[in-house]
Amino acid sequence: MPGYARKESLIRIALAGTAGVSLLFLALIFLFLLVEGLPMLAPRSIAGFLCGMSWYPTAEPPEFGIFPMLVGSLAVTAVAASIAVPLGVMTAAWLTEIAPSGVRRICKPMIELLAALPSVVVGFFGMVVFAPFLQNVFDADTGLNLLNAGVMLAFMSVPTICTVAEDALFAVPVSLREASLALGATRWETTIKVVIPAAFTGIGTGCMLGMSRSIGETMVVLMVAGGAGIIPASLFDPVRPMPAAIAAEMAEAPFRGEHYHALFAIGLVLFVFTLAFNIIAQRIAEANRQAPD
Repeated sequence: MPGYARKESLIRIALAGTAGVSLLFLALIFLFLLVEGLPMLAPRSIAGFLCGMSWYPTAEPPEFGIFPMLVGSLAVTAVAASIAVPLGVMTAAWLTEIAPSGVRRICKPMIELLAALPSVVVGFFGMVVFAPFLQNVFDADTGLNLLNAGVMLAFMSVPTICTVAEDALFAVPVSLREASLALGATRWETTIKVVIPAAFTGIGTGCMLGMSRSIGETMVVLMVAGGAGIIPASLFDPVRPMPAAIAAEMAEAPFRGEHYHALFAIGLVLFVFTLAFNIIAQRIAEANRQAPD
């Protein structure tokens, strides 16, 4: 028994150390963004930086307003979520409630494999295939626009949402399904009115994680969003989300200059948004664990 207790203590220390290293890296990243971004925010108002309409870092004097990029990031995330959430949840419901076990064993790894696709491949598909399709079918001025970016990000978010939602649906007790069917409900009614509501908190966690990936994705929006720093008036307008601005301009920004610090300030705003999505997902997961059976 003392040997087992020692091993268990060592395992706990190792796991705690691993978790501590992860938190340390997260804190260091936040501290680095804060140190590099504050020189931009200190002499100016944060409201002016967040709500400013013009981004001209090389003008005299330079203008650093990220409101169009902020709106672009939120718009792209909203479009991606409106596509990925229903598709991911319905796919998870089909895998758990309808699909035969043999089909499930084939389809689930294929869906999860989508998460392993490099973002540059998805962006290349959006540029070469989907952009001409949008331009020809919808007579858009350009195929590199908000809709293209939203669809590509949805394509990348579906595996995350589907996997987490499927786990949540599998965790619903079989007795709930049996009770619903015994009362005369069809399998469809049982899935929609019983199973999905019972797994709602777990599904919500998956949706938040998918949205956090969408708002933080860089390569796809850099390649297919169009790169125009304007507030979009339609789905076919080009946009420039915050990650795309950082990736496109960091190599051109003079080291430790105003432009350099402004890009790090954008990264700080993006970090806060991503952290907020993950905190919401964690709260939803905690609510799911604390909910009474």
